[in-house]
Amino acid sequence: MSELKIVANDVVVAIDYMLMVDGEIIDSSAEREPLEFLQGHGNIISGLEQEMLGMEIGESKEVVVAAIDGYGEIDPEAYIDVPRGEFPEHIPVELGVELQVQNEKGEPAYARIDKIESEEVQLNFNHPLAGKELHFSVQVIALRKPSDEEVEHGHVHDHNHEH
Repeated sequence: MSELKIVANDVVVAIDYMLMVDGEIIDSSAEREPLEFLQGHGNIISGLEQEMLGMEIGESKEVVVAAIDGYGEIDPEAYIDVPRGEFPEHIPVELGVELQVQNEKGEPAYARIDKIESEEVQLNFNHPLAGKELHFSVQVIALRKPSDEEVEHGHVHDHNHEH
C-alpha cells in the first residue's frame, strides 16, 4: 500500500493547531502531542474538518470557521432562571462559575452562571464558544491508515488505552 499523502475521509490525521477567538489564543497543541482524529467522522468541528480535506503532510493553513459551523449560534432558549433558594449551597454564586446539572432525561448538561439577581440566578446552557467565529492555524503533522476497529468505532484509539 502506498504511503498516505493527503487528508481524506477514513484517514487518521495528526495536526498541530492553535485556536484564537476574539484575538486571544484559547487552545493550542503547543504544549501537548499533536491532535489525532479520524477524518470524516465528526471528531472535530465540521467547519475545520471540511477545510482539512486535501491537505498534505507539512502543509499549514489558516481556517476561519463561522459560529454556525463551529459551536453553533447562541440559543436564546438555553437560559434558565433558578430561584436563589434552590441553588446548591456548595456552589459559589459568582458570574462565570461552571456547573454540571442533569437535564430532564437525567443526562449531564453543563451550564455557567450568567446573571445574578437578588431572587434568581440565570444559568446559560450555551457552549462557551457559541456565537463565536473561530480562527484556527493548523499544520498536518502525519497521516496514517486507521485500524478496522477505529473505523468501526468512528474515532481514533489511544495507543496506550484499550476502548
